[in-house]
Formats: sequence, structure tokens, C-alpha cells
Amino acid sequence: MDFLLPAGIVFLAVLFALLLISRTIVIVKQADTAIVERLGRYQRTLAPGLSILMPVVDRIRERVDMREQVASFPPQPVITEDNLVVSIDTVIYFQVTDPKAATYEINSFIVGIEQLTVTTLRNVIGSMDLEEALTSRDSINGQLRGVLDEATGKWGIRVNRVELKAIDPPKSVQESMEKQLKAERERRAAILTAEGAKQSAILNAEGAKQAAVLGAEADAQAAVLRADGEAKARVIAAEAEAAAVMRIYEGLRTANPQPNELAHRYLQALPEVARGDANKVWVVPAELTGAIARITEGMQGSSGS
Repeated sequence: MDFLLPAGIVFLAVLFALLLISRTIVIVKQADTAIVERLGRYQRTLAPGLSILMPVVDRIRERVDMREQVASFPPQPVITEDNLVVSIDTVIYFQVTDPKAATYEINSFIVGIEQLTVTTLRNVIGSMDLEEALTSRDSINGQLRGVLDEATGKWGIRVNRVELKAIDPPKSVQESMEKQLKAERERRAAILTAEGAKQSAILNAEGAKQAAVLGAEADAQAAVLRADGEAKARVIAAEAEAAAVMRIYEGLRTANPQPNELAHRYLQALPEVARGDANKVWVVPAELTGAIARITEGMQGSSGS
């Protein structure tokens, strides 16, 4: 019995010492702060690291996270200016800048931020119609951030960013919007189809016009070439006729032929004069008939002799 009593006393003393040390030595994690109260009143704010408190007198009221925090709030029904109820859920990015104010100025800054967000969102969306609300997210985010940052400043909170995750109109409105979008897409498709058909018709007409112009130009050039060919053929034929006549003339001038021989040369020259496609009319000299008559007489005289 005498041995157990000192052991119990030692155990109690060790337990009291451990409890005293746990109340005296405080370790604060990085990016955290601790609010210390002494006899129920604010005494100081502990920075990250090891700190010593007065046992029994000092105590840790609350540990505050100094990192940027994200709070996602559930969808809230909001009425637009055109009396449509839309469901909007938001995300708030904030950071505690004053741990003392965040601890003592408001009971729960998370709840305060949520309620302030809902109230501000209803005021902002209430001044817009549905179409403006759906297309003005950046403007809504900016207005919400400005109001929240100003209101939470006295709580030691800085609102860095506000984002609207979704704006969901009623199902009936969604169906009407889908029908409207479908009709708009069909209208645009019809316009594009009509524009395509118009352009195709214009191109076909332009092609036909150019083909007709080119065909007419080709026919004109062909006619010109044919006319040039015929003219050249006539010139060549005329030159040939002139050459044949000159040969006959030269022969007559140098040979001084007899009438029979002259008629014979006339007959030899006629094929040369008539040769060629350009000669359509044969010109028979008046002397030819007399020459033929003299040839006939000569042939009769020869047969009689």
C-alpha cells in the first residue's frame, strides 16, 4: 500500500505535466493563424511556427486558414425583369486578410458570404430580362464581386472572383428557346441554299454568255479566214490567167504563126485559163470562133487533098 501511493502520485504528476505542456506549447501550421484569448479577451494572433502560451490563462479561440478559399453555393431561384424564374448557382473565390475581424466581426463568414451573394444576385438579375441575363455573365460577375468585396471588407475578407456556374431557365422556356434556335438554323440554311442556287445560276449564265461570245468570235475569224483564202485564190487565178495570156502573146509575137497554129494555141491555153477553183465563169475570146473555123477549113482541105 505504501508502494502504490507514490506510484499513483507520480502518474498524476506526469499527467498534469503533460497537460500543462500541451496548454503551453502551441504549433501553428504554415498558411494558418491562431487567435489567442486571455481570460476570455483577445490577446494576440499567432503566426505559423512554435509559440508559448500561459497555461490556464491563455487558450486558442480559433484557427483561421489564410489561403484562398472556394465556396460553391447551391442553385438559387431568381426572378428576372420579365417575370421568369431562373435557377443560378455561383462560385466565390475569397481570402481571409484579417483573422481577428473574421473571428469577431461575424459569427460565420461563410454563411454571411452565401446570404449576401443570394441577395445581391437577386438585385442584379431582377434588373435584367432573361436574354440579357444569359448574355451578360461578365457584367453580372463584376457587379457581384464589387458588392461582395465592399460588404465583406469589414469582416476581414477579400473577394477575388465571382463566377456563375449555370443559369437554368424553366423547362418551358428552354423548349421555346430550342425551337427558336432550330427555326433560326433552318432559316439560315434556307438562305444559304438560296444564295448557292443564285450564285450557281449566275455562274452558269456567265459561262453560257462567254461560250456564245467565244463561238461568235471563232465563227467570225473563220469567215475572215475563208474570205482571205478565197481572195488569195482569186488573185492567184488571175495571176495564172495573166501569165497564160502573156505566154500566148509572147508566142504570137515571136513566132508569127499561121491561123491554124494560132487556133491550136488558143485551144491549148484554155485549160490553163480555166484551171483553179476560183474560176466560175469562162471568158471565150471572140477570135476563138474564127480560129476554130479556120482549123475546120484546114482539116477539110487536108482531107480533100
